[in-house]
Amino acid sequence: MGGVYIGRGRKARRCYGFDEIALAPGPITINPNEVDIKWKIRDLAFDIPILAAAMDGVVDTNFAITMGKFGGIAVLNLEGVQTRYDNPKEVLDSIANSSPEDANHLVQNIYMEPIKEYLIEKRIREIKSAGVPVVVSSIPQRAERFGKIAQDAGANIFVVQSTVTTVNHISSEYKTLDFEKFCKNMNIPIIVGNTVSFNTSLELMRTGINGLLVGIGPGAACTTRGVLGIGLPQVTATVDCAAARDAYLKESGRYVTIITDGGMSIGGEICKAFASGADAVMVGSAFARASEDPGRGYHWGMATPHANLPRGTRIKVGTTGTLEEILFGPAKLDDGSQNLVGALKTSMGNLGVRNILEMQQTEIIVAPAIQTEGKVFQKAQKVGMGK
Repeated sequence: MGGVYIGRGRKARRCYGFDEIALAPGPITINPNEVDIKWKIRDLAFDIPILAAAMDGVVDTNFAITMGKFGGIAVLNLEGVQTRYDNPKEVLDSIANSSPEDANHLVQNIYMEPIKEYLIEKRIREIKSAGVPVVVSSIPQRAERFGKIAQDAGANIFVVQSTVTTVNHISSEYKTLDFEKFCKNMNIPIIVGNTVSFNTSLELMRTGINGLLVGIGPGAACTTRGVLGIGLPQVTATVDCAAARDAYLKESGRYVTIITDGGMSIGGEICKAFASGADAVMVGSAFARASEDPGRGYHWGMATPHANLPRGTRIKVGTTGTLEEILFGPAKLDDGSQNLVGALKTSMGNLGVRNILEMQQTEIIVAPAIQTEGKVFQKAQKVGMGK
């Protein structure tokens, strides 16, 4: 594989993020109201290909219900405050009201409270009672136990999520998850993540999973790339994992959904993720700005509570509008953080693509100046793309 020399005898592969590429329009344009953005995972179909991330500052039961009624998915974290506390509102208030200096230590202490299995069932039934899809997540070590509880309680999709996910995880301290066995024992679709490589994606798909989360460290509240020095820019990661999906489809005849997870807070980034090969995207900070959000305008990474090596932090994103405005508009802001669905449809219309599958075939160009060309006044005045 090609690359550039970074020193004597050592090559590195050039990879790309959202700010370094642009999408090239095709020979036709389409009315944005006539494009199709629906997506599927196994036999479940959804109107909006944007998932709300399984983060305590983003999703609670009320947010999941609202998102579900809009035709989307919000993933509830089964290892967060919603399943540790009978009254999580008080806990979330304390996180929102803490100083920047105290926030991470407070979060670490809050997450020392044991998970209560009866709350897992209770939260799932609360969402289920509203007649919307229930999607929940846990780490691999708890997936077998929590997966059974969730499935029995009526969950529609189960997500197994860790910083880096592989089929061959080695540990002498705890039992590792057998993904193939887990998928066979579960009757509902299984989404697994996170990963960024072709070979690992292919191995995970062969275990029987239905969806794959792509992304290591790109989230707004994630510090994995700084703490551990690992990660891959999201455009290259998505392209590589989507190539594994296509290879596996030829090999097996089975389609595994690719979900780009993290690094997207505005419409243009979401559009570029689909052009890179995603079937859906998962975002956190964009939804953390909704008035319905449980984080009160704050957002923190999933690994923030880690007792010995936090790989996330609490950030303030502010409250800028309702979930409906963030998804469908009308946008009150000029930075692309609202009307995400409208942005996707408008982009698809201008590119001349009718659906997500065609969007994945869009011409991508390397364009380092795409964020700055002609934007001197916006940058000077800190408006629009200059913020």
